[in-house]
Amino acid sequence: MDIGLSVGGFVDVLMLPSEGADWSAEGTVADFEIWWADSRRQIRLKPSDSRYLRSDFTDFAERFRPHWPADVGQPLRDPGPATPDELPGP
Repeated sequence: MDIGLSVGGFVDVLMLPSEGADWSAEGTVADFEIWWADSRRQIRLKPSDSRYLRSDFTDFAERFRPHWPADVGQPLRDPGPATPDELPGP
């Protein structure tokens, strides 16, 4: 995704609904928020529109970023690779 910076941006699959049919169509213009930026020089994006968020986003955010959005602009630990229980379910 082109975010107009010298680092790459991508919509984090962990933020998306579990059913691919509920994702926005390719070419959809939408607003996104930076969910994570870390030492890998990439920016993970989260859809601003709740239609394109995982259905349990509130619980997910509470588990992995309990102080979101109060921690915006603060350094975070590098999460490492996603574990199987972090991936959207079937």
